[in-house]
Amino acid sequence: MGTRDVILDAAAKVMAERGLANMTTRQIAQAAGFTEAALYKHFTNKADLIVAVVRERSPGMTRLAQALQIGPGTGDLADNLTAIAQTAIAFYRDGFPMFASMFADPATLATHKEELRRQDAGPHKANEALAAYLRAEQATGRLRPDADVQAAAGLLLGACFQQALLDHMSTPDLRDDGEAAREFAHALLAPLVP
Repeated sequence: MGTRDVILDAAAKVMAERGLANMTTRQIAQAAGFTEAALYKHFTNKADLIVAVVRERSPGMTRLAQALQIGPGTGDLADNLTAIAQTAIAFYRDGFPMFASMFADPATLATHKEELRRQDAGPHKANEALAAYLRAEQATGRLRPDADVQAAAGLLLGACFQQALLDHMSTPDLRDDGEAAREFAHALLAPLVP
């Protein structure tokens, strides 16, 4: 395993234990067994390292990206959207603990947002990918041609985010992810199908 991979693994571990705002590059370097200078040979700054960890070490991010690669016109549309929704709920749930502390520190949040902008990355990419999938489904005739796919993507992913948030807030009567994902997909599709 190369130095970069060791650093990413160590950063993922430190992020999970301390949260984004409370971790330092010194702690990451120490966990990786390298100097801070070694980190900066592979990453321009702490925010660049965080983005790389999320992209490359977050299993939920990988699963969500794969779920959004469904080919248009294949499978049952409700099943496809249910799978996307269930994956999104899991991704958001897993991400909350890691990212929560970032929102408490304006400087960390600003730096992270700037790094996402610089790398043309960020949470909006999931919305764009889902809207592109829905647009492709429009082209197959499985969705109405006048359906607002941008709004539909935002509604589905927003519902998934809310489900994950409610889970963290210990809502006792929360339905399970599969049931919620199915309900979200069916509610979304009702006005969109021809």
